[in-house]
Order: sequence, then C-alpha cells, then structure tokens
Amino acid sequence: MKKKWTPPAVKQVPDLMEVYEAMYAAFGPQHWWPGETPFEVIIGAILTQNTAWTNVEKAIANLKKAGVLSPDAMRKLAEKELAALIRPAGYFNIKARRIGAFLDYLFGPHGGDLDALFAVGLKRLRHELLEVKGIGPETADSILLYAANLPSFVVDAYTKRIFSRHGCFGDDATYHEVQDYFVKRLPMGVALYNDYHALIVKTGKDYCRPSRPDCERCPLINFF
Repeated sequence: MKKKWTPPAVKQVPDLMEVYEAMYAAFGPQHWWPGETPFEVIIGAILTQNTAWTNVEKAIANLKKAGVLSPDAMRKLAEKELAALIRPAGYFNIKARRIGAFLDYLFGPHGGDLDALFAVGLKRLRHELLEVKGIGPETADSILLYAANLPSFVVDAYTKRIFSRHGCFGDDATYHEVQDYFVKRLPMGVALYNDYHALIVKTGKDYCRPSRPDCERCPLINFF
C-alpha cells in the first residue's frame, strides 16, 4: 500500500517569477484564452463555470453554426433557444439566464459596445461585472484579462490547490486573499498574468491532481 502523500514543509516563500519561469520552461506558452473575438471569450468564460472546456467548445461550435456569436444576434434569441444551443456546456438554463444578464448589462449602460465597456477601466469594470447576476470573481477576472486585456490576475481551483498544498496560504483562503498573494509578488502585466494562469492550469491538470499527485515529475518540485 502506497504511503499517503503529504505536502513538504515550505522552507520560504517561493519567488513567483522563478516559479513562472520553471513552468514556462516545462510547457512553453499556452496561447490562452482560446477564442476568436472578445465576445467569444466572454461567453466562454460564462459557459466554463462548473464544466470541462471540451463541453464549452461544443456549445461555442453550436453558437457559431447558428450565426449568433455576437452581442446583437445573441440578444435577439429567446432564452429557450439560447439554452438549447449551449446545452453541451451543462446547466444550460442557468447559463442562458447568466448570459442574458450580461447582455442586459452590456446593452444598458454601454449600448452593446464592447469597446465602450472595456474603456471604463479595470477597477470600475470589475465592480460592474460583479454586480451582474451569475458573474463571480473568477469569471469577472477572466473577462477582464482575456477579453478586455486588463491586468486582473485570475484565481481558480488549480491555483488554490497547488499553492495551498505547500503552505503558501490556507485551504480556507478567500479568492481575494489568494489573488492578493500573487499580485503583491508579481510585476503587473497582461501578458504575464495571462500565461501565468494558463501555466498553473497546465501544472494542476498534469501533475498537482486532487488525488495521487505526480510530485516527482512536477516542474515545481524544487520550489517547495
């Protein structure tokens, strides 16, 4: 019987740029977020909640085939029609309502213009996005970083798993506590935040799994 894995004690706070460089050396650039337009990225960010990206790709393909992957076209759809198209992404009725709430917001104060939306600036836009029903911090930051090209660090389950396992913060750390941990230790930049998050996801999927993590081959083994 294999001995249960336990995280090693953290000797010191790791240099997060060195952590980034180790992941980059192992995996290379990840070219995130997969999407042809900012609007596609936004819809993908909403659809990916509680589902695998492969399912989101199927839903996005349906939207493209139907010719409705634009704000104006999607807004003309009945909620039931939209739900049917995004069915592969799961929770399709809930996600159709969330997309509808985002479109109401986009066409309200911003007249349906994504450029106008993005022009309001990071702090205000983040606040406004979090006021939209169904958009939480991770989805908001994904929209800010990957669609609006604004420097907002994205935190997800992989981020918390990798770094909490090694004692950088507790299992009960809040989203914003984890986000602050990175923001305070990294130079601010869209390109860096983009690739850093994508590389964390890659590391979490391939090595730092929920059970039976592959620590010996993990590119971060020497940092903790």
